[in-house]
Amino acid sequence: MNNQDAEREQMKAGVSCAALLERLPPPWQLDKRESTRNCLKYRRGKGEVLLVTHEGRGWWDPLSTAKGDIFDLVQYLNRGLSFREARNVLRPFIGLSPSFPVHERRREKEAPKVPFSVKWERRRVPTRGSPTWRYLTVARRLPAPVVLAAISAGMLREGPYASAWFAHRDQVGRLTGFEMRGPDYRGFSPGGDKTLFRLPGRLPTNSVALRRLVIAEAPINAMSVAAIEHLRADTLYVATAGGMGPRTITELERQMWILAMEEHGEVVIATDADAAGNGYADRLKEMAQTFDLRSSRLLPTGGANDWNDVLKQGRGA
Repeated sequence: MNNQDAEREQMKAGVSCAALLERLPPPWQLDKRESTRNCLKYRRGKGEVLLVTHEGRGWWDPLSTAKGDIFDLVQYLNRGLSFREARNVLRPFIGLSPSFPVHERRREKEAPKVPFSVKWERRRVPTRGSPTWRYLTVARRLPAPVVLAAISAGMLREGPYASAWFAHRDQVGRLTGFEMRGPDYRGFSPGGDKTLFRLPGRLPTNSVALRRLVIAEAPINAMSVAAIEHLRADTLYVATAGGMGPRTITELERQMWILAMEEHGEVVIATDADAAGNGYADRLKEMAQTFDLRSSRLLPTGGANDWNDVLKQGRGA
């Protein structure tokens, strides 16, 4: 191994991607609420997100295919840097730790006193006239048949203060966490993992084959598209909770693989009409191409930002 190779390995082992993001101007900010011990989420500017993994040795952009080690990161942040220039940038960062200490991450990730699965089972399903039912059907204008379909699929619970709890489940139906959304609150269950909110347009016993996968950012938007489309029987409506972490990507890939087994399978991208939504759409289109699936973008109409706005405006029905 020559001196150049030795220095490269030293930098790959000794420079934290998190430390570089925090200190290289303009700096990125850690999103503590969205970070876990094994995956740190950094934000900078509107719609800019990077995820740091492998104890700071790896990173990836959830809105594109960009990923890699510390050298890939510094060249991603400073387009056009040569390898020599990248080494010059990285030398001062050898041995520096990110500002968010390891022990703090561990403390934040400690298991909640009551497991999320127990909290879920303790909540009742929404019923006609209940606070959550009124929130979904009146404030959000979701038709009763769509709300009932989500309940039948095991995806909906009544939370406190008129909030709705939307289940995230893996491919075999295991609860991995739940998204909470109400008139004045939004969040995700402590101790849970984001996978996919899943609303089938048909019951599993029906004979209609699944040929469409509609992907939205939020469960309410997925349900809104389902309402506008009158719960198409050949469609699975899913939501990612506004981001695409490792487990969400795994579940999307599994679902696309299943869809690719069907003739004329199609991915319909129903993300928001903003910069972040456009980034998600590009990423999802690339994923669909990997499985040789047709994809199309379903953009909100009438100047709306998302599909619940379209539903509330009475458009698209």
